Amino acid sequence: MRLATVASSPVRDLLALIDRPEVISFAGGLPAPELFDADGWRAAFGTALSGPSARRHLQYAPTEGDPRLRGQLADRMTARGLPTQAGDVLVTTGSQQGLTLVAAALLDPGATVVVEEPTYLAALQCFAMAGARIVTVPSDDDGVDPDALERVFARERPELVYLVPTFANPTGRTLAADRRARVAGLAERYGVWIVEDDPYGELRYRGDAIAPVAAYADRVIHLGSLSKIGAPGLRLGWVRTPAPLRASLVVAKQAADLHTSTIDQAAAAAYLAVADLDGHVRGLRVAYCERRDTMLRLLPEAMPAGTTWTDPDGGMFVWVRLPGDADTARLLPYALRQDVAFVPGAPFFAGRPDRATLRLSFSSSTPDEIAEGMRRLRAAVLSAGNGPQEGRQGAVEFGKLAASHLRQDLI
Repeated sequence: MRLATVASSPVRDLLALIDRPEVISFAGGLPAPELFDADGWRAAFGTALSGPSARRHLQYAPTEGDPRLRGQLADRMTARGLPTQAGDVLVTTGSQQGLTLVAAALLDPGATVVVEEPTYLAALQCFAMAGARIVTVPSDDDGVDPDALERVFARERPELVYLVPTFANPTGRTLAADRRARVAGLAERYGVWIVEDDPYGELRYRGDAIAPVAAYADRVIHLGSLSKIGAPGLRLGWVRTPAPLRASLVVAKQAADLHTSTIDQAAAAAYLAVADLDGHVRGLRVAYCERRDTMLRLLPEAMPAGTTWTDPDGGMFVWVRLPGDADTARLLPYALRQDVAFVPGAPFFAGRPDRATLRLSFSSSTPDEIAEGMRRLRAAVLSAGNGPQEGRQGAVEFGKLAASHLRQDLI
């Protein structure tokens, strides 16, 4: 059974274990629920269920998606520097499904996939489910290393390379513009498909926007989502489909679920027609920027000397590395006793993990909650320093608890 070799998501397992109101969680990459436009979405669903089209919006729909919504999404991508037509867009049940469809269309068992190290956990799960062989390539503060990537392309001849080039999960790093051009050129030269996963690209708090990798080459499959700028509960994403792959991706979508929810698509189209989504995104940027700045300001007080971390221009994550040969899985039980949570970094590595790393998400906590959470994290660090054996046992116990949760999804 292929699924028997796919590890459960430690993020989802951890979220299940810390579902207590007193816990301040830096673990999940969750949008802030208090910033959801509940009134706007309520009105949009009312519109979708009103008038002569109401019953049609409760019916089966085309696999490719609601034509009106596809056009609206194409217009948003075009405005971001990626010229797109409605016919290029395949609406999916979240961008995670888009990744699964790409794997189904392109990957036979044993096919080679290149990922940067570290990378998004659910992508590793997806490729493992497809039976792919995963090869890693190093990255630094400017994203994936193009020279190292070319060596991997020449040696491994992969089918595709997976990247989160803008405010990456888990590191928050952004692939520099000059590197985007080089990576796109390499893909063209070696005949490799790039999967550009872009759920965070509109959440920029500093600096100028950079064009998507898909703007530099035709061999790029661009994944988008309304989850981070709209509402994740809608599960609405899309794939910008290059013409040679369009038919295969549509067939994969048909086999997966026929089509994404008709009523949710209709409501999204109604929402995008009247709501000021750009204005809403500007509000998210202001709020999340303050939260990021609060976390970065307090990290020196919470972490031991010699700790390093990323300083992201946008997104939801800060990537932290403790000094020396620390193991953040051993720190986690102490943090949970202090009612604060984070994600140890090891599961984000497809190759040899750096166990001294951890991921902190700042998006779903207010500045005051972040300040209190960092105080608790400091207390956990101090406690762990005084009880390494207890911490090791705690990590083992957490691992047993996490293993009991077998859900395959991930944020």
